[in-house]
Amino acid sequence: MLQSDYVELEDRYGANNYNPLDVVITQGKGVWVRDVDGNRYMDCLSAYSAVNQGHCHPRIRKALVEQASRLTLTSRAFRNDQLGLFYRELCDLTNSHRVLPMNSGAEAVETAIKAVRKWGYMVKGVPEDQAEIIVCSDNFHGRTITIVGFSTDPVARRGFGPFTPGFRVIPFGDAEALRKAITPRTVAFLVEPIQGEAGVIIPPSGYLKQVREICSSANVTLILDEIQTGLGRTGKLLAEEHEGIESDLTLVGKALSGGFYPVSAVLSNNEVLEVLRPGEHGSTFGGNPLACAVAREALKVLVEEDMIGNAAAMGKRFMAGLRKIRNPSIKEVRGKGLLMAVEFTDIPGGARPFCEKLKANGLLCKETHNNIIRFAPPLVITEDEVDWALDRISYTLSSK
Repeated sequence: MLQSDYVELEDRYGANNYNPLDVVITQGKGVWVRDVDGNRYMDCLSAYSAVNQGHCHPRIRKALVEQASRLTLTSRAFRNDQLGLFYRELCDLTNSHRVLPMNSGAEAVETAIKAVRKWGYMVKGVPEDQAEIIVCSDNFHGRTITIVGFSTDPVARRGFGPFTPGFRVIPFGDAEALRKAITPRTVAFLVEPIQGEAGVIIPPSGYLKQVREICSSANVTLILDEIQTGLGRTGKLLAEEHEGIESDLTLVGKALSGGFYPVSAVLSNNEVLEVLRPGEHGSTFGGNPLACAVAREALKVLVEEDMIGNAAAMGKRFMAGLRKIRNPSIKEVRGKGLLMAVEFTDIPGGARPFCEKLKANGLLCKETHNNIIRFAPPLVITEDEVDWALDRISYTLSSK
């Protein structure tokens, strides 16, 4: 089949809820992918940071195959020999007390919302059904009805109401706004350390440290959504480490499986997750042995192959190169580690035409919020590969 045949099949039979570039990928290794016509591209999106360890990492693939040949699913009606090991290794790595495993990032967010509400009623003493959670404008935490209900993106919200109550929205990066928004009914503050989907929006230095202090003094749980920023993407295991803080709940997913399997988790202190009792929350596939085996190996290669340190070093090299690009339409270049963005002023067609040209030049990335290009290659990228990417990005973005 031709590439156009695959595109036609998707367009004819699939729901029209995505606007992908017309490249049909059939193979991947490391930072490189190939399409069905044999063309080779550098992947600078990493499946929205789900493939931090690179495409088809051999150690993770081996763990997947070996576990799949033994046992894939028991449900949580029974125990399995991978779950406890996964819990211990993830807690040791992240300095957490408890883990609640789920499948997708959105499920992890929903899980955290349920847990902190229950904590608010059982521990903090908030009157039943009056708990409030503070969130930030321009957030992205997933696409369930509850989550889009506290989004400020009209595209995400339009036509999907009515929405779940109990959320207050404040500006991102404004610690004083958080302080003012807290009431006796506030049970949590849910925030991304860096807003990835919004266009790699980085808060002011010291913001997370202030947020931590405010939440602690007001007895409000701090939930950090590290589904995209966590697991090495910003040059630290978790983005919270850049300011030396620890949240009460941390949400991880995406790269937790290295792109092989849907796995997410809520990492928590003892106090919050201990309010849940049997039957109050769960998932048929959450914590299944295949997911646990894959995640265990994905975490090991991340640490043992120093992908986190590489992200920090290659991120500096990549950012330095992006900042040398001369184009009067470039408004700002920003990033941390290997999570970077180039924002343009309002230009006809937005950033999409640049993404199309980059595809033609052998590099895959994707626009967000119309006028921003996000660059987030796998953390295994080398110096030569960074330079290869910069040559093509510079040529493409500098041309008219």
